Amino acid sequence: MYCMISPVRYRSLSFWHDTVPGTLTPGEPLQSDTEADVAIVGAGFTGLWTAYYLAKTAPDLRVVVCEREIAGFGASGRNGGWCSALFPASLNKLERMAGRDAAIAMQRAMQETVDEVGRVATAEGIDCHYAKGGTVMLARTPVQLERARAEIAEAREFGFGEEDLRLLTATEAGERAGATSVLGGTYTPHCAAIHPARLARGLAEAVRGLGVEVYEQTPVREIHPGRVVTASGTVRARYVVRATEGYTPQLPGLERAVAPVYSLMVATEPLPEEAWAQIGLAGRPTFGDLRHLIIYGQRTADGRLAFGGRGAPYHLGSAIRPSFDRVPAVFEALRRTLAELFPVLGDVPVTHCWGGPLGVPRDWCASVGLDQATGLAWAGGYVGDGVSTTNLSGRTLADLITGRDSELVALPWVGHRSPPWEPEPLRWLGLNAGLQAMGFADREENRTGRPSKVAGFMGRFVGG
Repeated sequence: MYCMISPVRYRSLSFWHDTVPGTLTPGEPLQSDTEADVAIVGAGFTGLWTAYYLAKTAPDLRVVVCEREIAGFGASGRNGGWCSALFPASLNKLERMAGRDAAIAMQRAMQETVDEVGRVATAEGIDCHYAKGGTVMLARTPVQLERARAEIAEAREFGFGEEDLRLLTATEAGERAGATSVLGGTYTPHCAAIHPARLARGLAEAVRGLGVEVYEQTPVREIHPGRVVTASGTVRARYVVRATEGYTPQLPGLERAVAPVYSLMVATEPLPEEAWAQIGLAGRPTFGDLRHLIIYGQRTADGRLAFGGRGAPYHLGSAIRPSFDRVPAVFEALRRTLAELFPVLGDVPVTHCWGGPLGVPRDWCASVGLDQATGLAWAGGYVGDGVSTTNLSGRTLADLITGRDSELVALPWVGHRSPPWEPEPLRWLGLNAGLQAMGFADREENRTGRPSKVAGFMGRFVGG
């Protein structure tokens, strides 16, 4: 039997959920069989953006969203709050997939999407603390600085200039983020810091206001052409959209579609102005550095530092459990890394620790598509870069479903099919070996001052 979570428990999911205004009481569940034009499975960003643009462009369609918990329960409400132009596959990889022009078009679409999210938030009155301060990626070792230069070189090869991505001197990087050992870095203006749970909950209210039916506490058991089977009834629809991201393996037949990989975060208490004078981040740029084992952070609107990173293990059989959201050793590692980056934070209390799964496809390339023959549509595999990419998914799916021949439906990720992950235990061995390899590569580079061959080898299997 499905066990529902209380509104109080939803508050404890993350700092973002704890500070979202209003109630987290679930909306009404589906009570019986029903019919719709479009049935969407999942009320995270992908499902909500799809519902939003369908309701805006084709208000005559009946759109139903089924959500197992509450809108914004998963990664959409727990992420780092980077509304960025990052796409998990590199420009070089996209060029190999579909050609140079297609790769450039994909990147330009991602850049435009950052502004589109801000536009909709303003239009719908969603106060998601949107602040377009860009992203600064710090180079804190000579090897990281070489990686920064390589990123700039790749951008220039595809015609992206200083206005899109530029190399920072040590002084310029330090002025943006006053971390230790900064040798330089990169800066792009194409990113906004947001409060993700505010955006997710606000979107849910916006789509309800547009006539979309959002059924919460409605776990979906099966997806088939023309129907969505839930615990309390079946939704029959011409189009069925799978918008389940890291939770996709829990659906029958999709166990190897993506791997749920955990990312964990911490948030400090609000910091005094004298601390921010040392840390920087004026204008709220998001930040990280160029190590292999990803870290990411932002200055929140209420003056905290929210900081996260990889490091939690992948669990056998793509298992997802609430206990996996909290790994004390990873939280402690994040706390140490924060203090290493910004010594002024050495004794600052951490008030929130949380995490959750994100979806990783086998080829590290997100995709969106619609099979017209079956009416089955999908989007996902964002590898943690989904805050803005989901908006592009929603607009693209709306165009595919309504038959609009737009520039979006010609982008290279449309119709892309990632291969399935290996069966267990190979999947468990490979993913966790990769995680350990990235940590080893960072330590090796710090010790030798040379690029890690291990990282170079692993790069063949990810988004490069």
